[in-house]
Amino acid sequence: MAARRKKAARKPAELIISKARTKAATKKCNVGGEFYGALDAKVREMIKAAEARAIGNKRKTLKAVDL
Repeated sequence: MAARRKKAARKPAELIISKARTKAATKKCNVGGEFYGALDAKVREMIKAAEARAIGNKRKTLKAVDL
């Protein structure tokens, strides 16, 4: 029998946000572990929407107004 190939382990996507800076930005609350992933997902959505808006306005540069 032919040897089966092992599936390559998927490396989780790197976070856009910084855990240390996120934690430092909070003043009166602790940060739960699941918060970082949720925040990262939200930031990615915002970037994607801003990119679509810029392209819709025939620009290749993201600007603050795109948020």
